[in-house]
Amino acid sequence: MLRDEISQFTQGNGNRGFNMRQVFNFSAGPAMLPEEVLLQAQAEILDWHGTGMSIMELGHRGAEFKEVAEQSEADLRELMAIPDNYHVLFLAGGASVQFAMVPLNLFGEKRQADYLDTGIWSKKAVDEAKRYGQVNVATTLEVKNELMQIPAQDKWSLNPDASYVHYTPNETIEGVEFHFVPQTGKVPLVADMTSLILSKPIDVSQYGVIYAGAQKNIGQAGIHVVIIRDDLIRAALPNTPTLYSYKIQAENKSFYNTPPTYAWYIASLVLAWMKKKGGLKVFAELNQRKANKLYSFIDTHKEFYSNPVHPDCRSIMNVPFNLTNATLTEKFLLEAREAGLTNLKGHRLAGGVRASIYNAMPEEGVDKLVDFMKHFACVNG
Repeated sequence: MLRDEISQFTQGNGNRGFNMRQVFNFSAGPAMLPEEVLLQAQAEILDWHGTGMSIMELGHRGAEFKEVAEQSEADLRELMAIPDNYHVLFLAGGASVQFAMVPLNLFGEKRQADYLDTGIWSKKAVDEAKRYGQVNVATTLEVKNELMQIPAQDKWSLNPDASYVHYTPNETIEGVEFHFVPQTGKVPLVADMTSLILSKPIDVSQYGVIYAGAQKNIGQAGIHVVIIRDDLIRAALPNTPTLYSYKIQAENKSFYNTPPTYAWYIASLVLAWMKKKGGLKVFAELNQRKANKLYSFIDTHKEFYSNPVHPDCRSIMNVPFNLTNATLTEKFLLEAREAGLTNLKGHRLAGGVRASIYNAMPEEGVDKLVDFMKHFACVNG
């Protein structure tokens, strides 16, 4: 019985077990940042490295900020083992900028590409790409036995003459993740890794382009990263805005115009923090452990909670779930917030509950969430 297994749960939002800020933030993005990073940024806000100036006041072309830019690229290259034949760009705006930049730069004369439509974010990429050329949707998300799942690759309709294949390895809203890398032969593979980047080691050489917004695992909103193989940096389509040219951005090392310097600085702190903690292998083990705890609890308490994704493609970063009695959802969210578990409301298009457990979410936060879920089900079951 659930009542028999429940552990003592601390009511309210008292201090016991919480981090310094008293809450665990399960937001899908902008997401929780490491407390260590926030404290460092706080300490440096008025005087960065003895300059007597805030990092926000430093000229982006000066030697001081050049140090930040170069070190952050070096740290990202080290963490992801990025080969030398790839450029790394730090660009303004969110990853949605790439919905246009990818086709504008990669369509070439063919002006045709394959897209895998497995959720809301990949659908947005499809809709934008259609403005510039022909899009073949090679596969779409399936629902079988009320569970979302990704069709096997042998069921896809890939075009061997495509300029590239685009996919979203992790869909933040649906909580669906590819646990394999699509095999596309000589056709470059493009990945929107916004909600998956830096959560585990990957083989960058399998991709032509990787892009990701910062506000999940890299830093704060306002900047995104592009990792692009050298041979794909070429002339963009005619009338492409200058700032949307990979070639221009690469030639100017992301400094064609003034970049979002403070967001870049926060990213540099997060990357340094990740190295200090042991790198991607350590975070991969932690993230898998956190996800396993949450999914295991949901699966063993199906009388009260359910996850809508097939186990073969569940996300380790974004865990959506529903209460069997949907009328209890608002009460669940309210009491969770009072207990210091914030931003658990599901996306407006999906509803329900969603726990995003990115790198900065400590295992203690997931433990507290599971304890709360036990307590809530016990009281309301």
